[in-house]
Amino acid sequence: MRRLLLLAAILTVSAAPSAPLSARADDAVEQVPQLIQSGKLEEARSLLTAYLKGHPTRPDALTLLGVVEAQQGNYREAEACFHKALAADPRFVGAYLNLGRLYEENPQKDPEAWKKGTAVYDQLLEFDPSSQEGYYQSALLRLRLGRYQESLDRLAHLPRESQERAQALAVRCGDYAGLGQPNKAEQAADQMLGSADIAEADVTTILPVLAARKNMALSLKLLEGLEARNLATFDSLYSLGLLYQETGRLPEARRALESAIQFRPNSATTLLELARVANAEKDNTGALGYLAHARELEPNNAAIYFFWGMVAIEQDLSEEAYQSLKKAVAIAPHNAWYNYAFGVVAMQRENASESIPYLRKYCELRPHDLRGRLALGVGYFNSHEEEQAAQILSSISSDPATAAGANFFLARISNHRGQYPAALDHLHRALQAQPNYAEAYAELGSIHIKRKEYPQAEEALDKALQLNPSSYGGNLNLLILYQRTNNPKANEQAKRFEQVKAERDDRAKEFLRTIEVRP
Repeated sequence: MRRLLLLAAILTVSAAPSAPLSARADDAVEQVPQLIQSGKLEEARSLLTAYLKGHPTRPDALTLLGVVEAQQGNYREAEACFHKALAADPRFVGAYLNLGRLYEENPQKDPEAWKKGTAVYDQLLEFDPSSQEGYYQSALLRLRLGRYQESLDRLAHLPRESQERAQALAVRCGDYAGLGQPNKAEQAADQMLGSADIAEADVTTILPVLAARKNMALSLKLLEGLEARNLATFDSLYSLGLLYQETGRLPEARRALESAIQFRPNSATTLLELARVANAEKDNTGALGYLAHARELEPNNAAIYFFWGMVAIEQDLSEEAYQSLKKAVAIAPHNAWYNYAFGVVAMQRENASESIPYLRKYCELRPHDLRGRLALGVGYFNSHEEEQAAQILSSISSDPATAAGANFFLARISNHRGQYPAALDHLHRALQAQPNYAEAYAELGSIHIKRKEYPQAEEALDKALQLNPSSYGGNLNLLILYQRTNNPKANEQAKRFEQVKAERDDRAKEFLRTIEVRP
């Protein structure tokens, strides 16, 4: 009844009633099951190959060779061996059970594997309708294929005591969940959690069905039940951590993932998820610690460097962010987000032109994302290539997604050129698109200062600093205004501006805020 590895099915071969290995076989061949169980697969293969040269249609030997092939990951070769065994003896139970399990365990190698498996078990049940394993495995595969009512029908053929076992209750739970009968699914889950023979695999088997039905509550109940019974190992604890994370229960997610990693200390994937949880909890120091461990385990994993760079930005570690994102894009040069993130960080540096190839690459990879063109335009602006910047920014200045940013930088270009009416027009459009745009008010104040419109300048700058007291442009232009008008607040504002200068510019954060850090 329990879902077994192919290796365990050796016992069904040697115990099968159809032509078992006997005294007629070489003594060496009789050692094969033990050799397989001991992991001596090549020795077992040699013995079987030699034996089959003289006995090419022995179903038991062919089945054992299929087990060897399966254990070595040779899916097609194993399949062929089991089919040869069935061709030699169409009623050889061991070959059916091994072939069925081969299909059950290899959907990633053969998209038709589960369908083939149901057909194999159906063939077995045609001549052996008493096979409990045949009915159970047939029900399990139908559950995985979404044929829920058929699965329940197969379970109904099992004896009552077998139907009450945890493995059968798990399939029943999944079937009812798949059929949209949550009350019956929960009833089966309660029975399963109360069973003395419950195992972790009984729960993890049906999690995909519950996930497809978006039944997170029942998934959590089952996984928490395993943990409460000290039956949870890596698979269930990792799944539990992801579910807690998805439902916003971050402390519980971190605890479950920390427990999971005790079973697999070298799991970089788990460390990445822990980093993501820590990042969501605003514990960026903890996130960097998890990432440092993951980076040691997988030094060529671009996702780790990307994540590190994003967290470093939040921590105002600009050089660390630059170096880590540069490494990420070097490892995975065709990843759109890596190019975008590195380009945005690079354009804040003294040599802003370094950003241009990466932002261009992002635009090539995601041509319909106007944010990429906005970033490229700003990259050109920061590189003092205003003609190219104006050309790109003008092309996106009317789109709601980019109107505020594009018009703001177009205003700055016009301001640099002394084209104040054009600059004011662009700022008006930027503020129409984003009324709380602090830097746009700061730029507006700069233009009014140049036009000696000091009351209007003070009004605009006051608005900018109300929206963002740490605005670099707002504080700088207010200092200039006070100095121009001999305002006694100039000295105090000069001290305030020195504080703001010491703080990191947040423009990179604004550009990168759209990237979800999910490795």
